[in-house]
Amino acid sequence: MRAIGLVMVCALCVMIVGCGRKGPPMKKTYKVTGKVLVDGKEPGSSIQMECHNTGEIDRQMHTFSQSNTKDDGTFEIATYTSGDGVPAGEYKLTFAWQEFNLMSRSYGGPDKLKKRYSDPGKAEIKFSVVDKSVNLGEINLTTK
Repeated sequence: MRAIGLVMVCALCVMIVGCGRKGPPMKKTYKVTGKVLVDGKEPGSSIQMECHNTGEIDRQMHTFSQSNTKDDGTFEIATYTSGDGVPAGEYKLTFAWQEFNLMSRSYGGPDKLKKRYSDPGKAEIKFSVVDKSVNLGEINLTTK
């Protein structure tokens, strides 16, 4: 009986402490969706995407937004949680199409896009987020 009472008191303490946390500060995000096609077709496997803010870096609340396409090429970019979107700003997109290694749980190997779209300095796909969701439509990449 005494052990059960101790466990209940500990559980109550954890719940009380957990309820008082606000978590880290987060910027408001807006959904960004679209579809990536490669050589005019659905890719059939995941393409890795990263957003690069072209404005000034927010040193107080720096964010990193990215997405992996589904096999059909559709995507929802995420900053904090799956598909939540990106904060307001101007962005460039980079892409890499590598194989997923189940053992290391990471992407690796040669880029099937031949690194054409991986350099933020040369990124041609740009978009703006102001105060509403953005659908980027179809983004056409090529392996040739």
